[in-house]
Amino acid sequence: MQSDFRDNGWENESFDWVRLLGRNLPIVIFLLLALVGMGITYWFFSPPEATAELIANSSSSSLSAPFYKPIPAKPVLQRLSQSPGPIRIGLVAGHKGSDSGAVCDDGLTEAEVNLNITEKVAGALLAQGIHADILEEFDPRLENYGGTAVVSIHADSCVYYNDQATGYKVAGSGRTDSAQLQSCMETAYQQATNLPYHANTITPHMTDYHAFRTLPEGVPAIIIETGFMNLDRTLLTTNADVSAAGILNGIQCFLDATQ
Repeated sequence: MQSDFRDNGWENESFDWVRLLGRNLPIVIFLLLALVGMGITYWFFSPPEATAELIANSSSSSLSAPFYKPIPAKPVLQRLSQSPGPIRIGLVAGHKGSDSGAVCDDGLTEAEVNLNITEKVAGALLAQGIHADILEEFDPRLENYGGTAVVSIHADSCVYYNDQATGYKVAGSGRTDSAQLQSCMETAYQQATNLPYHANTITPHMTDYHAFRTLPEGVPAIIIETGFMNLDRTLLTTNADVSAAGILNGIQCFLDATQ
């Protein structure tokens, strides 16, 4: 009886182990696979025995070869050239909002001649997609006008002096480099109108024109006397489109040279 009891207990205990193993079979399989994987990894990455001995024999208290830390090249940062701002041309209609300017015997005023030509130039610029501002003689915007260039348009006396009182003249600002604008305007206006350049009547009122002193530094500016209202009257009134074309061509020349 004693022997049978022990045999049954052993059998029951073995059966419990089998059931426990069956319930945890996935874990057992995972552990076996992990163990096999570790062994394969160790075997694959372990150096051959001869190589391992060579490394061990050549080792000393100091490393036999220096370590080099790879440092990525520092990128070169270069400031890209900035695109120029939008083109903006200021056109001062001489005497507008101030006084009449020169007056002819029949009542024709310089102010209306100037405004007519100025409006034609502004219209042509706008048709080309170029922003144009028509400014008064003492326009408060001049003080902070950050335009590409400013052109003040005037006409000369209506008094007959002699047959030489015909032609145009241009003066540039001495406070900001306006040489390119002045040169372009002188050439383009002469080509369009065929008028002579009347340099000997350029006055201090032109060279030290008040707008030159008012505009922010850095804005090229010129003043142009488009012709004498006596001998050049037909050009300035009936053929004002020609005068306006000369000024427009001068502005375009300047933009082509500087943009």
